Amino acid sequence: MTPADLSRTVVRAVRRAVEEGELPAGTGVPERVVVDRTRPGGVGEYATAVAFQIAKRAGTAPAEVARAIAGMLAGVPGIERVEITGAGFLNFVLAERSAAELVREVREHGARYGFASPDGELRARVVGDAVRRILWSQGQEGGGGLSVAPLARRDRGVVALYGADAAAWAMLAVAPHETAVFSPRLLLQDEAANEFFRVRYAHARSRALTVNAAQLGFSAEPGPVGGEGGAVVRGLLDHPLVLEAAAHHRAPERVVRHLVELADALLDFQYRVLPKGDEKPSAAHRARLALAEAAGTVLAGGLALLGIDAPDCL
Repeated sequence: MTPADLSRTVVRAVRRAVEEGELPAGTGVPERVVVDRTRPGGVGEYATAVAFQIAKRAGTAPAEVARAIAGMLAGVPGIERVEITGAGFLNFVLAERSAAELVREVREHGARYGFASPDGELRARVVGDAVRRILWSQGQEGGGGLSVAPLARRDRGVVALYGADAAAWAMLAVAPHETAVFSPRLLLQDEAANEFFRVRYAHARSRALTVNAAQLGFSAEPGPVGGEGGAVVRGLLDHPLVLEAAAHHRAPERVVRHLVELADALLDFQYRVLPKGDEKPSAAHRARLALAEAAGTVLAGGLALLGIDAPDCL
């Protein structure tokens, strides 16, 4: 179960609690439940404060609402444990997903990993439509490339100085109500100083690792990667939730921040992918390569959502 799935599962649990009389009949069922990573000191991996939101309308204590929702979630596949903390926070421990399983899912969906399915339930279709509207509102077309002409009409100098991709990155990197920062740093081919370059460079590195591995006579195969790939795995797990939240809040800057975090994790992990010295390629190397390739795929898909190209070489 992904965090995005968890959000929809909690919505269904609230609906069931109302239908079965565990919550007052007049209790409104939210269209979406915000699920976030548990903060330091919390319990489990993810948490939501939805019980407080519902309690106001239901005229009951948040803790009672939380208990009703938790009861509906007992035994749901993918959820290992639900705990209530504080005055009514719901905390979740998800059933562990292996790195191999996660990589296979990314491979299956490719650059569309984390996208809402057009054939899914209503909420999934709404999220997909919202993402497309976000892209359009930023001068982009659906999931395609950046529409340069509208940008050029509005600010010829920015596009001429920095290029369409870098200009788009600067515009999307901050919330719409904040002023976009256009700096010569956007043109630096420096992963430390330029986040725009860093994300595209991380994608290019994932492609280079595949080429290097082929030269060494091996290819990717999903499998266990151990704790050393933990940051990359967490980035992949969070990707669907980030896309859903970005659509809900009309906030493409959330996608930007997530891509930077995933790129950082991949660039740290890259040095553990290929054999060193006289070391022979092993199942562990194939699994690490598969994880790196999956991260590169997600980076390319996220950049495409922003209307930005992801070149294989930089």
